[in-house]
Amino acid sequence: MKALAKRVLLAWLSVCIAAAMAPAERAGSAANAPEQASQADSPAVRRAKEFVRLLDAGNRAELRSYAKDNFAPEFLSMPMERHLEFLSNVHDSTRGVEFHSVQEEKLNQATVLLKAKLTGEWLALLVTVEPQAPYRIAGLGLRQPKPPAGAASAKRLSEHQASEELEAYMKKLVAADLFSGTVLLAKNGTPIFKAVYGMANKDFNAPNRIDTKFNLGSMNKMFTAVAVAQLVERGKLSFDDSLSKFLPDFPDAASAQKIKIKHLLSHTAGLGGYFSRAWMESSRALYRTVDDMMKRAAADEKPLFEPGSRWQYSNTGMLVLGKVIEKASGQSYYDYVRDNIAKPAGMINTDCYELDKVNPNLAVGYEKEFTDDGAFFTNNIFDHVLRGGPQGGGYSTVEDLLRFDLALRSNKLVGAEYVKLLLSPKPELNSPRYGYGFQIDAEGQIAGHSGGFKGINSNLDMFLGTGWTAVVMSNYGGGAQPVEQKMRELVRFLVAGSESTAARPTARR
Repeated sequence: MKALAKRVLLAWLSVCIAAAMAPAERAGSAANAPEQASQADSPAVRRAKEFVRLLDAGNRAELRSYAKDNFAPEFLSMPMERHLEFLSNVHDSTRGVEFHSVQEEKLNQATVLLKAKLTGEWLALLVTVEPQAPYRIAGLGLRQPKPPAGAASAKRLSEHQASEELEAYMKKLVAADLFSGTVLLAKNGTPIFKAVYGMANKDFNAPNRIDTKFNLGSMNKMFTAVAVAQLVERGKLSFDDSLSKFLPDFPDAASAQKIKIKHLLSHTAGLGGYFSRAWMESSRALYRTVDDMMKRAAADEKPLFEPGSRWQYSNTGMLVLGKVIEKASGQSYYDYVRDNIAKPAGMINTDCYELDKVNPNLAVGYEKEFTDDGAFFTNNIFDHVLRGGPQGGGYSTVEDLLRFDLALRSNKLVGAEYVKLLLSPKPELNSPRYGYGFQIDAEGQIAGHSGGFKGINSNLDMFLGTGWTAVVMSNYGGGAQPVEQKMRELVRFLVAGSESTAARPTARR
């Protein structure tokens, strides 16, 4: 379990770092303000500035020495490796930080705004201190940054300008060995940027190609949801059907009566995670079919809450839908998705491959590990699934995911009514940020899905009502997240630019 805990920590750190960083404009001399503590600083701000200096240096030995005298006892009781991983991950992704300003202060807390030296992006560090002297650090974390006035104002970009800015950004990440994979940004199906970086296999120096297949992680959930919607449209099942119609005893008879298909699609069924300790300790070769996976889930699963009462991400729920698809269609899950989604969409490089067989052009996943002697990569060959399934773990390419988006939003896979159902949040089910198998942003303007694990990170963003699509696939753990955020920023600027052009009056001769 130590290895599992470390993987969870690394994944959490990657998410925190990417989510807490925001694109920055050049903010003037304030970004280079000195970070030395002053007499006017509160204890929390003073401690924050001290820790910023540690983040900037990235020296693990210095953090160990500092923590002994300046971390509160309870915070220090956490494994030192966790503190070191936080330091190393933040420093590695930023290549050092500059203190800008105090973003927010509360009792015994300070959130300070920092700027990444590598990309110029913003991040915010929250520091909590003890209520009495010597005000040692009792907690650390990254928060959503609030860039200074003027730095966050929307630019207006042409497609050529956006492409150039994305290329320059990618060059910085790649030069720092923070990204390996493929990137695609398209308008109405036509790419304005498409690029490939890094190695598919470091052992053999085999480079990634634009058609290299990367692990999808949880992105298979989109295919599972579309398959369910197709079967609803064809009259084979209903979103309001009880699970008991297909699986009368899963996870038990009473729960199967309460759980409906719509609950499984929206992560509100009360089911758990499937990737349990028992799964981690068992042979991956045991899990090749949906039935194999269901046996593992049935052994572990217990209801966590009443269906529809709250939201909790559930790999088991999507796995169960795979079995429902098999029951309703009469086909295996894999055959159904291949025949009804991949083929109609023209997705020629997408499937759930069995990894102990020959599969050309698949990328190996890599995770960066840190020690006092530096960083090194480990692969995920013995960590992930032997074969993906309804809940995730298949493979695809950026071009195939663009084809999927085009087929879905042109109603080729399912009718317009069902596309809207899939891509709309479900607040009535306590799922305000998730539709049926698709993640939805807070404004309801972006639908898609991400996927992540050790050595896996990919994302599809469909910008609703604009025609824009952004896809990034990486065989570095956490590698896709900063690129995803950068492309979201660029699409905002592109939309602002097109609206400005459309509103511009025609010049008179």
